[in-house]
Amino acid sequence: MDERQQFIRFALGAGVLRFGSFRTKAGRDSPYFFNAGLFDDGERLGALAGFYAQRLLRAERDGECGFDMLFGPAYKGITLASSTAVALAREGRNVAFAFNRKEAKDHGEGGTLVGAPLRGRVVIVDDVISAGTSVRESVELIRAQGATPAAVLIALDRQERGGTADAPTATSATQEVARLYGIPVLSIASLEDLLGFLDAGDAHAAPHRAHRDAIAAYRSRYGVAGAIR
Repeated sequence: MDERQQFIRFALGAGVLRFGSFRTKAGRDSPYFFNAGLFDDGERLGALAGFYAQRLLRAERDGECGFDMLFGPAYKGITLASSTAVALAREGRNVAFAFNRKEAKDHGEGGTLVGAPLRGRVVIVDDVISAGTSVRESVELIRAQGATPAAVLIALDRQERGGTADAPTATSATQEVARLYGIPVLSIASLEDLLGFLDAGDAHAAPHRAHRDAIAAYRSRYGVAGAIR
């Protein structure tokens, strides 16, 4: 089982990936939901960070992107970037990290940035990409400091067209980010990997196979071609 399938199994076991009926921000009724905020204890967060670190190291080995440090956009990205930096250090790759505040601090050191100065090639670490607003703000902040956005690293790519339920766009949020900023979007796993997991013979997939057809139908209606690896 490769790391993508391992991650799907892990997310299901942690209750972070769930099946049922969920309303998305775009007003669509989705048969599955991914909430990275539920990686809410030390063991789960440590395991999640390990998946992030391995995906980033693979991207570097494969020539997808190089990196010098990590940036976590407030709020979920703060924990994700810092824990990923710890996981990378355990793999012998010690890099700096920084994150931002939503509101500027008017005392002490002031400003909105916390952590190491933004320098070199910076990877933005977040959970998912929805509207792309967080990525846009992060890219602008990184460039304003004279650094270079190198990639966006997320947990799950829904491979879903943007827009609304009645007026979907032709591309996904991840594809649009890659097009707008000219940087790769790296995901640990994707909707395609979830369907592959449900189709496989893994015993952990068996209790969830009843949801497979609903997910496939949702993808047929709203999905985009191409998986981000």
